Amino acid sequence: MMRNLKHAAWLLAAIVCLALGQHAPAADATSDSDAPAGAATPIPDSPQSSGEAESIVQVANLVYAGAHSSRCFSDHFLIRAEKETAISTSRRFHAVKLASDDLYDFPMVIMTGEGAFELPEAERESLRRYVKRGGFLLASAGCSSEEWNSSFRREMAAIFPEQPLSKIEMSHPIFHTVYDVDELQAKHGTPRPIEGVSIGGRIGVIFSHDGLNDTKHTQGCCCCGGNEITNAEAINVNILAYTLTY
Repeated sequence: MMRNLKHAAWLLAAIVCLALGQHAPAADATSDSDAPAGAATPIPDSPQSSGEAESIVQVANLVYAGAHSSRCFSDHFLIRAEKETAISTSRRFHAVKLASDDLYDFPMVIMTGEGAFELPEAERESLRRYVKRGGFLLASAGCSSEEWNSSFRREMAAIFPEQPLSKIEMSHPIFHTVYDVDELQAKHGTPRPIEGVSIGGRIGVIFSHDGLNDTKHTQGCCCCGGNEITNAEAINVNILAYTLTY
């Protein structure tokens, strides 16, 4: 498929990142190293948000099911990605409504929260189209919320009935794009596996029931007794690199 020009800068940044990756410094309290990846899949053109240069990779925090969203998913991994790779990132998430055409400004979007929710059909269709056209969804249950987990699983079954959520093995490139993450670490014992939805051989959705929110890098947020994954920051950097290169 021909790549549209808007996303060439994202791809170039990712290629440079992988070329320089072996020289990235080790992260705080994380035994990580770098590894290469493949070629990216584009998403449709749309004007760049917030007046930022097109070479700046932006990540969105979804507003969904009315006014559901979260301020408790740390954007600190964007800073780490920029410092330790050649990916130029916006330092903050941009809020975007799930049913908005602005969704296509972002190669990666975050969906998180607590409690039960239900997506209207327009948002289901918007998310289905976004992922199938090359966009990437990172979903995380805030505070390991059982209600949010149940709602999210129901929505994924409705949106992608032929591509069920399934366990992602630790050997998958998602854990080895920038850092080698050989195990998931959590606040309370062994965490549940990270799961994903594969579309055409590419993971388009990643979901953590325990949570990849990295609340230690947010103000006024905590894990609230959940079993949040404590090496989430390195994993989220890997996910961003995967998003740009697969």
